[in-house]
Amino acid sequence: MPIPNPVAFTIFHIDIMWYGILITAGIALATIVCMRRAPKHGLDGDRILNFVIISVPVAIVGARLYYVIFNWSMYAGDLAKIVNIRMGGLAIHGGLIFGLGTAVVLCLIWKIRPLNILDLAAPCVALAQAIGRWGNYFNSEAHGGPTNLPWAVTVNGQTYHPTFLYESIWCFLLFLFLLYMDNRRTFEGQTICLYGMLYSVERFFVEALRTDSLMVGPFKQAQVISFVIFVVCLAGYFILRNRGRKIDRTA
Repeated sequence: MPIPNPVAFTIFHIDIMWYGILITAGIALATIVCMRRAPKHGLDGDRILNFVIISVPVAIVGARLYYVIFNWSMYAGDLAKIVNIRMGGLAIHGGLIFGLGTAVVLCLIWKIRPLNILDLAAPCVALAQAIGRWGNYFNSEAHGGPTNLPWAVTVNGQTYHPTFLYESIWCFLLFLFLLYMDNRRTFEGQTICLYGMLYSVERFFVEALRTDSLMVGPFKQAQVISFVIFVVCLAGYFILRNRGRKIDRTA
């Protein structure tokens, strides 16, 4: 892959970055899909928009805070850099924790079943990830170690594994699979548990290729949390299948 230009265009002397455009496009498309699928979950599309308006900004803040916490040495001397996300620095696990956590809180306030909302959101989150990951390409970040593979990405004259591409492809396939499964789910929580397990498997192995990982002592943070999420979602899947709210597909 050629070396990209991180700037999409300039307006009023302000550079508009591909990173922001792609993340915004991913969120917008995911929101449209989520709103159109809302009736399948017995929900109104306008209500979903209310969730998005509140949860997405919180998710972005959470993704940034998560990244900054695990890279504090980069920001301790210049706190103004914390708010500058134009050149990257969003951790997806932080975004998921804060964004989905906010959605659950809103469900409790608005008296909506949380697992039903999370099932609806899961495929859409995967779609947003598939699109947003391309922002890493334009920022020449989130790549793996050196490789001579034909699809390698070039950074500073060296070719590397395009780990953003691996994750983008996986997340798009995951989006399609989750749509299929969500249309056939038999219990609430099934789709979000499948998302948690399948995304975690991919992230665990792709993270092993990356050279810019956030660390927890000697361990890669994303691998640790991916393992934890996988175990929790696996246990949740079987518990909810046996004891959770069933969905009648005969009606």
